[in-house]
This record gives sequence, C-alpha cells and structure tokens, in this order.
Amino acid sequence: MPTKTLHIPTADGQADAFAALPDAGGRHPAVLMYPDGFGIRPVLRQMAGELAEHGYYVLIPNVFYRHGPAPVIELPEHIGDEARTAIFAQLMPMIKTHTAERTRSDADDYLRFLTAQPEVSSGPVAVTGYCIGGLMAVRTAAAHPGQVAAVAGFHAPVGADGPDLLSKLTAQLHFGHAESDITPEALKELNETLKAAALSYTSEIYPGTNHGFTMSDTDAFNPAALQRHWDRLLSLLGDTLTTS
Repeated sequence: MPTKTLHIPTADGQADAFAALPDAGGRHPAVLMYPDGFGIRPVLRQMAGELAEHGYYVLIPNVFYRHGPAPVIELPEHIGDEARTAIFAQLMPMIKTHTAERTRSDADDYLRFLTAQPEVSSGPVAVTGYCIGGLMAVRTAAAHPGQVAAVAGFHAPVGADGPDLLSKLTAQLHFGHAESDITPEALKELNETLKAAALSYTSEIYPGTNHGFTMSDTDAFNPAALQRHWDRLLSLLGDTLTTS
C-alpha cells in the first residue's frame, strides 16, 4: 500500500500530513481523516491504510502544525490511563487555541490540497474524525456543504458547537458515541436536532465503550467497537462516494 508524507500550504504556514492510497493506480475518492487529540502516530497511519485498501485516498493532517511537526509532543508506545493526565496537560493549550475559525481556515486549505492530488478523483469527498477530530469534521462539512457528501465522528463531541452548526450540514452522517461520553437523554436531544434538520443520519451509542474506543494504543480500546466503526464507516462511504 503506497503512503506519502506531505506538506499542505496553509494561511499560517505548512501542515505536515500523512496520506495512504490504494495499491491500484488511477484516481480514487478522497477521505479527509482528522486525528484524535494525540495526533498522527502509528495507529492512525494503520487505520488510514486499512481504509485505503477499500479504494480511498486518505489524508491525515497534523492539525496542531502551528506547534511543530507530528508528533507535537512525545508519546509513549501505549497511552495508558496513568499517562493521560500528563499528556493532556501538554495538549490542552493546543486544543483550546484550535478555534472553530482556525478549523475552518485550515479545512479550506486541506480540501483544496486534497482534491488537487493527481490520485484523487473528481466529485464529492468524505470527512471523518476521532475525538476532537470529529468536531473538526463536523465544522469542515458545515463550511463545505457542496463538497462534503459524508461526515463521520467517533467518540467525538460532535454537537459541541450547538444546533446552529448542525443545521448547516447537508452531508450524510454517522456518529458513533462512546457510552462514557453521552447519556441516552443527550443522545435523544442530539438526534432530534439532526432529524429537525432533515438530515440523513445514524447516531448511536456503541455499547460498553469508553472514550477513545477505536484507538488500539490506548486503554480505552474495544476491538468489537472498532469493527462496528469500520462497518458503519464503510457503509457510509459506500453510499456516498464512488470507488473505481
């Protein structure tokens, strides 16, 4: 499977990025994949590669590029619960400065770069994200309703910007929530907002999961939930993007 290390020109400099693409030549539909707060690392590269094997060109940007190239902080091989406090003490200032306005500005540059790649086919794209990256995916889709056909978020605060942002979406959606992240009552309220906006969506709690359940390098990892995530994501992409 071919992979690339790339640099995306942005309004504030250059964002380093990782891309994975199918073995077959030609052009392929594109997926912009936003990482979780820990950023680009082996597990995300592996996930991008797995998605590429299904016929997609997958681009993961280093969303914290203003603070340096990925990894922006030193990470252990396995991110256990005992290490999270110290790691997030370093990450939270970066997360807090990554405003909605900054996300939208970067998204313009990411999508412009992604769709200009010679291996990417014309037509709509999909955006997916994990943890804070899921919120970035929603912001990106809301800012590019004519370009983003599908958006997915996993263990992500997808409703954090409120119903006004969700009402701007036109993409088909899947939100996979960690059981530890959202109550049934909050899920019902979110889903009622999506329904009121006349969106095509699935939004569900993955049973028995904790925040970060897709990430195999954390204590939250749940293999069954990861597979459910793949099933839902691939179905969403199959419904909205055309592969060769």
